[in-house]
Amino acid sequence: MKLENNTVLITGGSNGIGLALAERFIHKGNQVIVCGRREEKLAAAEEALPGLHTRVCDVGDATQRAGLYQWAVEEFPHLNVLVNNAGIQRRVAFSDPQVSWDSIDNEIAINFTAPLHLTKLFLEHLEAQTDPVIINVSSGLAFIPPVMAAVYGATKAGLHSFTFCLRQQLAGVEVVEIIPPAVNTDLGGTGVHTTGVPLDEFADSVFADLAQGKAEIGYAYSLDSLDRTRRDMEQQSINLWERMKDRVQG
Repeated sequence: MKLENNTVLITGGSNGIGLALAERFIHKGNQVIVCGRREEKLAAAEEALPGLHTRVCDVGDATQRAGLYQWAVEEFPHLNVLVNNAGIQRRVAFSDPQVSWDSIDNEIAINFTAPLHLTKLFLEHLEAQTDPVIINVSSGLAFIPPVMAAVYGATKAGLHSFTFCLRQQLAGVEVVEIIPPAVNTDLGGTGVHTTGVPLDEFADSVFADLAQGKAEIGYAYSLDSLDRTRRDMEQQSINLWERMKDRVQG
């Protein structure tokens, strides 16, 4: 991936991994826009990173996703990098009667539906740009199902599968998957991931791998998850796609 002179939109970019990526993109000379649900967090991000552009948006809401797309392409017509980073993790027992369907549905919407919908919204615009890139942030828990966060793991496994398939379908858009391990952020709640890898260490590693043009970027245990057996299965998927893509694409 070309790391300079892009216009980058990062969802969930007011803190954590999203903000760390925004900081590094800005330092490389890119124009960067982040969105998030909380206006006060976005204001703090703007203060910390002069030149950062922000937009209040709950990507769990389809109407707000459509509004984000319309605003972004009008205000930043050369936008060429979409980073689907927003995510939430709820550590609950699925069988708990106190866990509402609305909360489960919201987790699915933010972690899985939103990246697919935003990709669909932005794709035609991105295909008309120079050096277009879609970056999806999944998780090492896409490969190691987390019993304590079953919905989160399922959404990230789904996002991994979608990202892999999208990479095969798209000829003119680079598709990258960032696969974090546990990182010291507030994902899942304050203090939950304090034993995770340091945020800056992880973000620096991501940018080094982006510079090398890697399509799948892991770190620590999430890098180990990219095992040979899975790659063999993906190669079978590629072979099947090669046999069927003319039929599917018409």
